This record gives sequence, C-alpha cells and structure tokens, in this order.
Amino acid sequence: MERKYLTVKEAAKYVGVSPLTLRNWDKQGKLAAYRHPINNYRVYRLDQLELFLRSIESPATPRPSPHTPKKIRIRTEED
Repeated sequence: MERKYLTVKEAAKYVGVSPLTLRNWDKQGKLAAYRHPINNYRVYRLDQLELFLRSIESPATPRPSPHTPKKIRIRTEED
C-alpha cells in the first residue's frame, strides 16, 4: 500500500482549518507532521489525517450541552 502525503496547504484544506492551525497542532503535539527528506517541509500522511478526523468527530465521552441547566444543591435547615 502506497502512503499518500499531503503538503501543509493540502492537509489544511482536507481537515478544514488554516495551515497555521496545522503548524500549531504540530508544535503542541496534537497532530504530528512528518518532514520531507529533501527540503524539510512538513508533510502529513493521509491515513493519519483520517484517523485524527475520526477521533475528533466521535469523542470518547459526550460533553454536556452548554445549555443544559446545572444541578445545584440547596441546603435547608434540615440538612
């Protein structure tokens, strides 16, 4: 199986973010980039991008909606 590599610009378009966001994610360790052996430019493997997209589209734990009312406990004299 041939590995398909994308440039920063191509990968950003594929993921739906700006190239600067991809570079920042690389610096933060969220999405690792590979380096082109000749010019040392960042390149991204297509299979890794697909895996990353799947991981952010279906989070392991559902997050509560920001519109969900928060439960509070009201203390009474009986408590």
